[in-house]
Amino acid sequence: MAKNNRIVKELEEQRPTRKKSGGFQKFFMWILIPIMFVVAVLLIVATLMNTNIFDLSKKALGSLPFVESEEQQAKEAVVSNDSKVVGLQAEIQEKEAEITQLQKKLDSSTTEKEQLLTDKEQLLFEIEKLKREQDDVKRDFNEILTTFDKMSAKAAAPILIKMSDTEALRILSSLKPDKLAAILEKMDPQDAAKYTEMMSKQ
Repeated sequence: MAKNNRIVKELEEQRPTRKKSGGFQKFFMWILIPIMFVVAVLLIVATLMNTNIFDLSKKALGSLPFVESEEQQAKEAVVSNDSKVVGLQAEIQEKEAEITQLQKKLDSSTTEKEQLLTDKEQLLFEIEKLKREQDDVKRDFNEILTTFDKMSAKAAAPILIKMSDTEALRILSSLKPDKLAAILEKMDPQDAAKYTEMMSKQ
């Protein structure tokens, strides 16, 4: 009797396991295998009819209202790309305008620099010319001064009186004191006084 009870208990313990595995087996046998069979048959039929199931499924999904079609996605992508292109073109135009403005400034500053260099060269040329003229005038004056230095006081006095006061004063101021005294001695007292007064004011 105890042996029978034990066998009954073992059978009862094994029954729920069979029920659990039996439910999964039923699902597998009655639902999953038929679906797989139908899919396999459809694929074979589609292959024989030269039809692409995946294209048909994409079209079917595209016709659903809550699923966007590839065409609609492509249109949205094109619109998005167009707006990006417009933005980039505007940015390019801004950069080109900046480049043009900077190029104008650069050209202007280059022209200005060239003008300044030309003006500088012109001024340097003028300075050189004035220096040469000044050297010539100084040389000529020194020659005149040497000539007056060699002349007798009697001959130099009337010549100085005939010259302009500025030139006469310049020559008289540059002569040695003894030669100056000799020339003033030979002048009319009024002229000698005039030149002496002018030299004292220098």
